[in-house]
Amino acid sequence: MCPDAYGFSQDSSSTTYTCPSGTNYQVIFCPPIDISTPAPPTNSTTPTVTGPTASNSSSLTKSRVLGVILGSVGGFIVLAIFVTFFAYKLRTRHHWELQEDEELGELQGMPMRFTFQQLEEATDQFREKLGEGGFGSVFEGKYGEERIAVKRLDRAGQGKREFLAEVQTIGSIHHINLVRLIGFCAEKSHRLLVYEYMPKGSLDRWIFYRHENNAPLDWSIRCKIIIDIAKGLSYLHEECMKRIAHLDVKPQNILLDENFNAKLSDFGLCKLIDRDKSQVITRMRGTPGYLAPEWLTSEITEKADVYSFGVVVMEIISGRKNLDTSRSEESIHLITLLEEKVKSDKLEDLIDKNCSHMQAHKQEVIEMMNLAMWCLQIDCKKRPRMAEVVKVLEGNMNAESKIDHKFVVTSPVMFSIAENVCYSDPPVASVISGPR
Repeated sequence: MCPDAYGFSQDSSSTTYTCPSGTNYQVIFCPPIDISTPAPPTNSTTPTVTGPTASNSSSLTKSRVLGVILGSVGGFIVLAIFVTFFAYKLRTRHHWELQEDEELGELQGMPMRFTFQQLEEATDQFREKLGEGGFGSVFEGKYGEERIAVKRLDRAGQGKREFLAEVQTIGSIHHINLVRLIGFCAEKSHRLLVYEYMPKGSLDRWIFYRHENNAPLDWSIRCKIIIDIAKGLSYLHEECMKRIAHLDVKPQNILLDENFNAKLSDFGLCKLIDRDKSQVITRMRGTPGYLAPEWLTSEITEKADVYSFGVVVMEIISGRKNLDTSRSEESIHLITLLEEKVKSDKLEDLIDKNCSHMQAHKQEVIEMMNLAMWCLQIDCKKRPRMAEVVKVLEGNMNAESKIDHKFVVTSPVMFSIAENVCYSDPPVASVISGPR
């Protein structure tokens, strides 16, 4: 084509133009076309100069076809990658489940292993709930002629580490003041623990809430429960191959049989401490109101249980929770109230007023408070070992009388155990042992 070959024919005849390059072109101007009538075809063997429309339309069609092809290929590649990744995740999950099951099967001294179907039948499809904890719910059941309590983790993947710790720990230790683990289930995503059934339930039901047909526990029963708890903790701390820190001692984890014998349960947060190590570093765990001050540094020994034991003893004596927001502001925190009462020599004000038997043994109760205050020392080194607590309770030694009557951390400066530890932005006091 010659871009300089411009012209217009009035009579639609052919006109020859000469291009600057010397090449002659014959340009044929077509007559006007009626839209309603198709234009007659032009019979000519000479080259016809046309506009760009046909060429662009062809290019556009090719581009669309190419785009569809490339889009289809890209979509297929993305789909293939997704399917491959999904299959890989499934294989990996299946591999870890099998590996975990193998690890559970290889543990020495493991209790009985149940299938999920067996426990469904034993609990009548998990119909009767006994209670609910931080990692799952507990249901009543019957296996053969024995009544059982089945703890079922609420969600797969949550509490798995605690589950393994509990199975390994309780499966290999036996003591009259520890709840007996009968068996467990580790089938696919199902994680369950099977315990002996404790008919009186947890301690909190008996010291915090009054039953319509039951009188408050008398002093002799409360003393027995305190001794049982101390013996269970002493066994964990002193008599096992590795020291075991329970790390969640509270009334909800203390169960009672038909004769009010107390047993420690729920070892989901326990930590093993080698005999050749003085402490272990771990993340914060446990229940607010029962946490020892040393949780500020995460350097923990079994003495953290001693502090929690002291809190529980005070709850048993007073018949109230350590943290009770239903009370007046100055009485919300029991241990802070203890500080004030011991300084004003009014410890008897903390004795459970709903039980006349407690009031009749006022002096013995105050002696028990002195033992609790020894356990509540901020510096863990000044707290007794649980073996010493048992000796005091059995009358074989006296409780330490020269103790600091400061039991609640209100600032890092007061925290004597942390003098060689660097930390920034520590938790507030209420997270550790309650509000100030």
